[in-house]
Amino acid sequence: MTWPVTVTDGPVALRPLRGRDGRAWKAIRLRNQDWLKEWEATLPPEGRCAGEIPSNFGTMVRRLRREARAGRILPWAMTFEGQLVGQLTVGGITMGSLRGCYIGYWIDQSFAGRGITPTAVALACDYCTSELGLHRVEINIRPENLASRRVVEKLGLREEGLRPLYLHIDGQWRDHITYSVIQGDYPGGVLEQWRRNRIPSQS
Repeated sequence: MTWPVTVTDGPVALRPLRGRDGRAWKAIRLRNQDWLKEWEATLPPEGRCAGEIPSNFGTMVRRLRREARAGRILPWAMTFEGQLVGQLTVGGITMGSLRGCYIGYWIDQSFAGRGITPTAVALACDYCTSELGLHRVEINIRPENLASRRVVEKLGLREEGLRPLYLHIDGQWRDHITYSVIQGDYPGGVLEQWRRNRIPSQS
Protein backbone atom coordinates (compact mmCIF):
# COMPACT_ATOMS: atom_id res chain seq x y z
CA MET A 1 0.00 0.00 0.00
CA THR A 2 1.25 3.47 -0.87
CA TRP A 3 0.37 6.72 0.88
CA PRO A 4 -0.75 9.47 0.23
CA VAL A 5 -3.72 8.45 -1.92
CA THR A 6 -6.65 10.48 -3.26
CA VAL A 7 -9.79 9.03 -4.86
CA THR A 8 -12.58 11.05 -6.44
CA ASP A 9 -15.99 10.88 -8.07
CA GLY A 10 -17.20 14.20 -9.48
CA PRO A 11 -17.30 16.80 -6.66
CA VAL A 12 -16.72 14.18 -3.93
CA ALA A 13 -13.15 13.35 -2.97
CA LEU A 14 -11.27 11.42 -0.32
CA ARG A 15 -7.82 12.94 0.15
CA PRO A 16 -5.27 12.74 2.98
CA LEU A 17 -6.12 14.65 6.13
CA ARG A 18 -3.50 17.43 6.46
CA GLY A 19 -2.16 19.54 9.27
CA ARG A 20 -3.43 22.70 7.58
CA ASP A 21 -6.99 21.31 7.78
CA GLY A 22 -6.91 22.04 11.50
CA ARG A 23 -8.88 25.28 11.56
CA ALA A 24 -11.65 24.03 9.24
CA TRP A 25 -11.78 20.63 10.95
CA LYS A 26 -12.12 22.17 14.41
CA ALA A 27 -14.83 24.57 13.20
CA ILE A 28 -16.86 21.70 11.75
CA ARG A 29 -16.48 19.62 14.89
CA LEU A 30 -17.51 22.52 17.12
CA ARG A 31 -20.52 23.33 14.96
CA ASN A 32 -21.63 19.68 14.92
CA GLN A 33 -20.74 18.58 18.44
CA ASP A 34 -24.35 18.02 19.53
CA TRP A 35 -25.18 16.16 16.33
CA LEU A 36 -22.10 13.89 16.43
CA LYS A 37 -21.65 13.33 20.15
CA GLU A 38 -24.09 10.42 20.43
CA TRP A 39 -22.16 8.44 17.78
CA GLU A 40 -18.60 9.41 18.68
CA ALA A 41 -15.99 6.79 19.55
CA THR A 42 -14.58 7.37 23.04
CA LEU A 43 -11.86 5.79 25.13
CA PRO A 44 -12.59 3.78 28.27
CA PRO A 45 -10.69 4.94 31.37
CA GLU A 46 -7.79 2.57 30.79
CA GLY A 47 -7.22 4.05 27.32
CA ARG A 48 -7.22 7.61 28.65
CA CYS A 49 -4.69 6.69 31.31
CA ALA A 50 -2.42 5.13 28.68
CA GLY A 51 -2.15 8.42 26.80
CA GLU A 52 -4.04 7.26 23.71
CA ILE A 53 -5.73 10.64 23.18
CA PRO A 54 -3.70 12.96 20.86
CA SER A 55 -2.85 16.26 22.55
CA ASN A 56 -3.91 18.37 19.54
CA PHE A 57 -4.97 18.21 15.89
CA GLY A 58 -1.41 18.33 14.58
CA THR A 59 -0.37 15.42 16.79
CA MET A 60 -3.39 13.44 15.61
CA VAL A 61 -2.56 14.03 11.94
CA ARG A 62 1.09 13.06 12.41
CA ARG A 63 0.07 9.89 14.18
CA LEU A 64 -2.42 9.04 11.43
CA ARG A 65 0.21 9.72 8.77
CA ARG A 66 2.66 7.33 10.43
CA GLU A 67 0.00 4.64 10.62
CA ALA A 68 -0.93 5.21 6.97
CA ARG A 69 2.66 4.89 5.80
CA ALA A 70 2.90 1.65 7.78
CA GLY A 71 -0.09 0.34 5.81
CA ARG A 72 -2.47 0.07 8.74
CA ILE A 73 -4.99 2.86 8.01
CA LEU A 74 -6.23 5.29 5.36
CA PRO A 75 -7.02 8.60 7.13
CA TRP A 76 -9.02 10.52 4.55
CA ALA A 77 -10.60 13.95 4.63
CA MET A 78 -13.99 13.93 2.94
CA THR A 79 -14.41 16.93 0.63
CA PHE A 80 -17.17 18.30 -1.57
CA GLU A 81 -16.20 20.69 -4.36
CA GLY A 82 -12.86 21.08 -2.61
CA GLN A 83 -14.34 21.98 0.77
CA LEU A 84 -13.68 19.87 3.85
CA VAL A 85 -17.02 18.41 4.98
CA GLY A 86 -16.11 15.36 7.05
CA GLN A 87 -13.75 12.48 7.59
CA LEU A 88 -13.58 8.84 6.53
CA THR A 89 -11.01 6.47 7.98
CA VAL A 90 -10.23 2.95 6.85
CA GLY A 91 -8.74 1.18 9.85
CA GLY A 92 -7.58 -2.22 10.98
CA ILE A 93 -6.07 -3.05 7.58
CA THR A 94 -4.89 -6.64 7.85
CA MET A 95 -3.33 -8.82 5.20
CA GLY A 96 -2.50 -12.51 5.51
CA SER A 97 -5.39 -14.93 5.76
CA LEU A 98 -7.88 -12.24 6.82
CA ARG A 99 -7.27 -9.47 4.26
CA GLY A 100 -9.83 -7.15 5.78
CA CYS A 101 -10.50 -3.71 7.23
CA TYR A 102 -13.24 -1.53 8.67
CA ILE A 103 -14.56 1.93 7.76
CA GLY A 104 -15.71 4.76 10.01
CA TYR A 105 -17.01 8.15 8.90
CA TRP A 106 -18.74 11.39 9.87
CA ILE A 107 -20.01 14.40 7.92
CA ASP A 108 -20.98 18.00 8.65
CA GLN A 109 -24.75 18.00 9.26
CA SER A 110 -25.24 20.86 6.78
CA PHE A 111 -23.93 18.58 4.00
CA ALA A 112 -25.84 15.43 5.01
CA GLY A 113 -28.50 14.08 2.67
CA ARG A 114 -26.75 15.10 -0.55
CA GLY A 115 -25.34 11.68 -1.39
CA ILE A 116 -21.81 12.71 -0.37
CA THR A 117 -21.30 10.10 2.34
CA PRO A 118 -22.58 7.10 0.33
CA THR A 119 -20.34 8.17 -2.56
CA ALA A 120 -17.34 8.47 -0.24
CA VAL A 121 -18.02 5.09 1.38
CA ALA A 122 -18.41 3.49 -2.06
CA LEU A 123 -15.10 5.01 -3.17
CA ALA A 124 -13.39 3.64 -0.07
CA CYS A 125 -14.90 0.17 -0.46
CA ASP A 126 -13.82 -0.03 -4.09
CA TYR A 127 -10.30 1.18 -3.32
CA CYS A 128 -9.92 -1.39 -0.56
CA THR A 129 -11.21 -4.35 -2.57
CA SER A 130 -9.69 -3.40 -5.93
CA GLU A 131 -6.47 -1.47 -5.27
CA LEU A 132 -5.52 -3.07 -1.96
CA GLY A 133 -6.94 -6.47 -2.87
CA LEU A 134 -8.73 -6.86 0.47
CA HIS A 135 -11.27 -9.64 0.77
CA ARG A 136 -13.58 -8.00 3.28
CA VAL A 137 -14.61 -4.46 4.28
CA GLU A 138 -16.91 -3.98 7.24
CA ILE A 139 -18.78 -1.05 8.77
CA ASN A 140 -20.12 -1.25 12.32
CA ILE A 141 -23.01 1.04 13.26
CA ARG A 142 -25.07 1.53 16.40
CA PRO A 143 -28.63 0.24 15.85
CA GLU A 144 -30.01 3.65 16.85
CA ASN A 145 -27.95 5.53 14.25
CA LEU A 146 -30.56 5.48 11.51
CA ALA A 147 -28.84 8.10 9.35
CA SER A 148 -25.62 6.10 9.19
CA ARG A 149 -27.51 2.87 8.58
CA ARG A 150 -29.27 4.50 5.63
CA VAL A 151 -25.87 5.17 4.07
CA VAL A 152 -24.89 1.50 3.94
CA GLU A 153 -28.41 0.39 3.03
CA LYS A 154 -28.39 2.75 0.02
CA LEU A 155 -25.21 1.00 -1.11
CA GLY A 156 -26.72 -2.45 -0.62
CA LEU A 157 -24.14 -3.66 1.89
CA ARG A 158 -24.77 -7.00 3.54
CA GLU A 159 -26.22 -6.85 7.06
CA GLU A 160 -24.54 -9.57 9.13
CA GLY A 161 -26.01 -9.16 12.59
CA LEU A 162 -25.51 -7.66 16.02
CA ARG A 163 -22.21 -7.43 17.90
CA PRO A 164 -23.02 -6.88 21.59
CA LEU A 165 -20.98 -4.20 23.39
CA TYR A 166 -18.65 -3.94 20.40
CA LEU A 167 -17.25 -0.38 20.63
CA HIS A 168 -16.89 2.31 23.27
CA ILE A 169 -19.17 5.12 22.04
CA ASP A 170 -20.25 8.29 23.84
CA GLY A 171 -18.84 7.05 27.14
CA GLN A 172 -20.14 3.46 27.18
CA TRP A 173 -19.67 0.11 25.47
CA ARG A 174 -22.38 -0.11 22.80
CA ASP A 175 -23.98 -2.75 20.60
CA HIS A 176 -23.33 -2.43 16.86
CA ILE A 177 -24.77 -3.91 13.68
CA THR A 178 -22.14 -5.17 11.26
CA TYR A 179 -22.44 -4.53 7.52
CA SER A 180 -19.92 -5.84 5.01
CA VAL A 181 -18.73 -5.96 1.44
CA ILE A 182 -16.88 -9.03 0.22
CA GLN A 183 -14.55 -8.73 -2.75
CA GLY A 184 -16.58 -9.71 -5.82
CA ASP A 185 -20.00 -8.83 -4.37
CA TYR A 186 -20.35 -6.13 -7.03
CA PRO A 187 -18.49 -6.96 -10.25
CA GLY A 188 -18.67 -3.32 -11.36
CA GLY A 189 -17.84 -1.99 -7.90
CA VAL A 190 -19.87 -0.48 -5.06
CA LEU A 191 -19.71 2.97 -6.64
CA GLU A 192 -21.29 1.71 -9.86
CA GLN A 193 -24.01 -0.02 -7.83
CA TRP A 194 -24.67 3.27 -6.00
CA ARG A 195 -24.91 5.18 -9.27
CA ARG A 196 -27.50 2.72 -10.58
CA ASN A 197 -29.53 2.87 -7.37
CA ARG A 198 -29.57 6.62 -6.88
CA ILE A 199 -32.80 8.50 -7.32
CA PRO A 200 -33.02 12.14 -8.54
CA SER A 201 -33.82 13.53 -5.08
CA GLN A 202 -30.46 12.27 -3.80
CA SER A 203 -28.40 14.03 -6.45
